Amino acid sequence: MSPAPPATISALLGVEPEVIAGRAEWWLREAADELHQRAVELGLHETRRVLQLRRHLPAPAPASTSAAITTRPFRRGVDDEAWLAVNAAAFADHPDQGGWTRNDLDARLDADWFDPEGFLVHDGDTDSDLSIDAFCWTKVHSTSTPPMGEIFVIGVHPSAHGRGLGRAMTIAGLADLHDRRGMAVGMLYVESDNHAARSLYESLGFTHHHDDVSYELP
Repeated sequence: MSPAPPATISALLGVEPEVIAGRAEWWLREAADELHQRAVELGLHETRRVLQLRRHLPAPAPASTSAAITTRPFRRGVDDEAWLAVNAAAFADHPDQGGWTRNDLDARLDADWFDPEGFLVHDGDTDSDLSIDAFCWTKVHSTSTPPMGEIFVIGVHPSAHGRGLGRAMTIAGLADLHDRRGMAVGMLYVESDNHAARSLYESLGFTHHHDDVSYELP
């Protein structure tokens, strides 16, 4: 059976497609099982599944004093190119994040929700070529129920893997959301097939809340 026309799909799913790289994607976000079944019946196939995880705050403290790290706020106009390079390396295989340009970064920095104190970066070692080797960018959803603090983007340069920076930066971001922004709930999104990241977040007390799923025409 041939897939339904795009206009019919949009009407029956109640969502308009997002066109990314010339492909139409219908995202069902926190949708009922019946809508996912309808997407399949309309001839669509699942192409991406993103999990939303949540945990209550405050966050766990680092396991030891030696595990603590020093972070600082991102400096617009100074750190832009260094951050874009780390972001591209950290998300080289990611369908969205890895391709960010200066315009993409500027659009987020200009957004109403942007808080420069909540964009934490970790400076590279003095013997490293990287001025930034890890970052944790947070975001507050003050009008959601309940209000939540989000780990918006977190990344570690591949050359800095194995040093516990991912865990330390996550803890630093959650601590900032709780201590400075007063958030009692933290959340983040993670690709369903990113098992290493899921394992890290689950070890920090995050639990599954819902799935967001992208469907496309074959």
